Amino acid sequence: MKYVYDLHTILLQRNLILVYEGEFTQEITKAVLSMAERNMESMGEESNIKRKVFNVMVECLQNICKHADEYDPDAQVTNKAIFMIGKQEEEYVITTGNPILKQKVDSLHSKLEQINSLDKEGLKALYKDIIKNGDLSEKGGAGLGFVDMARKSGQKLEFDFQPMTDQWSFFSLKTTIPRTGVE
Repeated sequence: MKYVYDLHTILLQRNLILVYEGEFTQEITKAVLSMAERNMESMGEESNIKRKVFNVMVECLQNICKHADEYDPDAQVTNKAIFMIGKQEEEYVITTGNPILKQKVDSLHSKLEQINSLDKEGLKALYKDIIKNGDLSEKGGAGLGFVDMARKSGQKLEFDFQPMTDQWSFFSLKTTIPRTGVE
């Protein structure tokens, strides 16, 4: 039972206000968003910050829900994902993680590197270009959500890919939203 205390201690140290690990459905996504919104309300967060955090949370959760790869039970990989939001003195930190097929890692890595290489005006131009040209994947994504997260946060997106099996990697994404000074 010590693991419960250890987990509690880690959550407190990292100032995590909401953690969900498991399967993500539209219903669960709505519940997670609702809980996070209530948390920010109870903390008296400013409405413009709540709006940015909420927008990034929606994009993160949609990314997990809509774009997670169909997993193969025989591959010893679960489709469970994780969502965490933490509140620091000067920022909110939203972190997600989910399994993806290794064959998609290079493309996703390149897309995220491109987004991180752009300034505010570059992100705006890329956003407009994606909407105009509509280079959508079979699941409806074109990286627009990642661009929107970078635009709303005003920060670089942090990401990582950890090998799980020969066919799967675990994709982690961290978005930081300053509590002041970014419009």
